[in-house]
Amino acid sequence: MSARTTVKSIQDIMRQDVGVDGDAQRLSQLCWMFFLKIIDDQDQELEMMRDDYRSPIPERLQWRAWAADPEGRTGDALLGFINDDLFPSLKGLPALGAYANRARVVRAVFEDAYNYMKSGQLLRQVVNKISGVDFNDLFERKHFGDIYEQLLNDLQSAGNAGEYYTPRAVTGFVVGRIDPRPGEILYDPACGTGGFLTCAIRHMREHYVKRPEDEQALQAGLRAMEKKQLPHMLCVTNLLLHGIEDPSFVRHDNTLARPYISYGKDDRVDIIVSNSPFGGKEEDGIESNFPAQFRTKETADLFLALFIRLLKPGGRAGIVLPDGSLFGEGVKTRLKEHLLEECNLHTIVRLPNSVFKPYASIGTNLLFFEKGEPTREVWFYEHPIPAGQKAYSMTRPIRVEHFQGCVDWWGGAERIGRQETEQAWRVDIDAIKARGYNLDCKNPHTVADDHGDPEELLAKLEQDEQRAAGLRDQLKGILAEALLR
Repeated sequence: MSARTTVKSIQDIMRQDVGVDGDAQRLSQLCWMFFLKIIDDQDQELEMMRDDYRSPIPERLQWRAWAADPEGRTGDALLGFINDDLFPSLKGLPALGAYANRARVVRAVFEDAYNYMKSGQLLRQVVNKISGVDFNDLFERKHFGDIYEQLLNDLQSAGNAGEYYTPRAVTGFVVGRIDPRPGEILYDPACGTGGFLTCAIRHMREHYVKRPEDEQALQAGLRAMEKKQLPHMLCVTNLLLHGIEDPSFVRHDNTLARPYISYGKDDRVDIIVSNSPFGGKEEDGIESNFPAQFRTKETADLFLALFIRLLKPGGRAGIVLPDGSLFGEGVKTRLKEHLLEECNLHTIVRLPNSVFKPYASIGTNLLFFEKGEPTREVWFYEHPIPAGQKAYSMTRPIRVEHFQGCVDWWGGAERIGRQETEQAWRVDIDAIKARGYNLDCKNPHTVADDHGDPEELLAKLEQDEQRAAGLRDQLKGILAEALLR
């Protein structure tokens, strides 16, 4: 049975269970089960390769002990074991010994996870389907990784869960322009389901990983944090499917809860790629962790201040920001001034409002900057919607090939030979300062729609209103006559 068929059959079984409601719960349920099977497959491989390896998961809780036998526990006995033993034990799993990091990963995944299924018989059917997958088979794991990415994509229609997912065309484009390499420290401080991380992993493996030492350097250089439990669990499982042996670097915490000033030299990183939450407000007190000039409850603004702080001299970033951060005043203006003084904001790619539909329909931008040199000019590139489409949608989403025009224009790693086009223009720093650091620069090559002379339009409006008033009077007369008859 193919990976896609297996996952579809599992979803079909879950749909029969009264306890699982909607795509987000189905994926959460599938995720912790996948996670336990993947961890157990890895444990068995490590036990064969290393004489001193012992799984941090107690034997009775290992997948092979309670799930592998297709004729094993089912019904109420299986539900009782999972709800009363498996979950409580893994939530409190002690992190001790040489493999404490691995134990912490398990504990963090189960910290706020739930078993939504109510039928022990249906649960056994799902368990048996998952048991048939060998996650130590690279070919099979790759296919499940691809299917998992599609499941994450499907989250866009699952209510608020869509906020954790950035379209893979966007993450792939950003990572390609940033060009991470093994040995560099790459950080996503609001990693969601791990889209930027997995794109960076694929990019490095395709272009730079030639030896085992390269792969070790790649894995040692990853850093991430995610505040919410569901995307954290989805991210960790995503990384396991992408061959990351120890995903304990993905911390389950709020990056913004740490005081800004406490981030020192040892916390600096080479690369930041991130789509920090926007449109939301942080809880009371979080803003007090930041200097007075940057204090705000808007999450995207706080993250931008932190990005600038965290980059090493020469470090580079590719991030997603909403339109409001480009033209906003007050704290936003001070942040933009700080960004342009501390970093070379060399490129802003302006995306259509529909890229993040359906869970967000506001204008977004991709900002690319390098720490250490002030900005002298900013290039803007307006991403066009493909011919024949009015907007991106769930059925016609943004795809990798839609960015090819921008890739061709980019000018390689050194950004050489850029030219102004119908989509591209540049604005020097003096003009930006004269605008009060407003970066909401419209495409000068776009001809504005001619809506007519304002005075003529007002005169026509007045005529139309008079005509409408006359028609109302006629209608009143007709109704009055009808009532007298």
